Amino acid sequence: MPQQIFDPPERFVSGTVGPPGQRTFFLQAAGRGRLTSMSLEKQQVQILADRCNDLLDVHAPLTGSDAAAARLVDNEPLGTPIEDEFRVQSIGLAYDDRRDVVIIDCSDGDLEEQPDPEDVAAHGLDGAVPSDPQVVRVVLTPAAARAFARRSLALVAAGRAPCPFCGEPLDPEGHICPRANGYKR
Repeated sequence: MPQQIFDPPERFVSGTVGPPGQRTFFLQAAGRGRLTSMSLEKQQVQILADRCNDLLDVHAPLTGSDAAAARLVDNEPLGTPIEDEFRVQSIGLAYDDRRDVVIIDCSDGDLEEQPDPEDVAAHGLDGAVPSDPQVVRVVLTPAAARAFARRSLALVAAGRAPCPFCGEPLDPEGHICPRANGYKR
């Protein structure tokens, strides 16, 4: 299924382009002369980082510790050129006990249900055979996965400050707060 495999990548990071409130989030994998950038939603970055931390807490508490990740801190900006290869729709996350690695699959389609071309031909489906989804697989050591998760959570937290009343993000010009009966704060 994976069309691009980074095992291991030279670099795998999350990053943004644009000012807070208008940021576009990216995942970027680099290795062997290739640079792959994928755009995704802020919530996807946060959930991936949270689940990565949860996975490491269960499967690799020592090799994926904060101390091990501290040596792999990457605060550099995204690599250029930042050309979105696809928009991430599905993310798969797994831990391989045999190799002691975290596997992240990013796809522009559904990772679970890929129709078999024979089924499509047999059932018609308007004669259209869906194209294979684009998939990028990244294989990380536990320490690299923890460093990725830490950077990702810091990136998400670096956005707009929340309103003290409703928790929604504050725009630079203020926002209409539902808890203040629609008055601007």
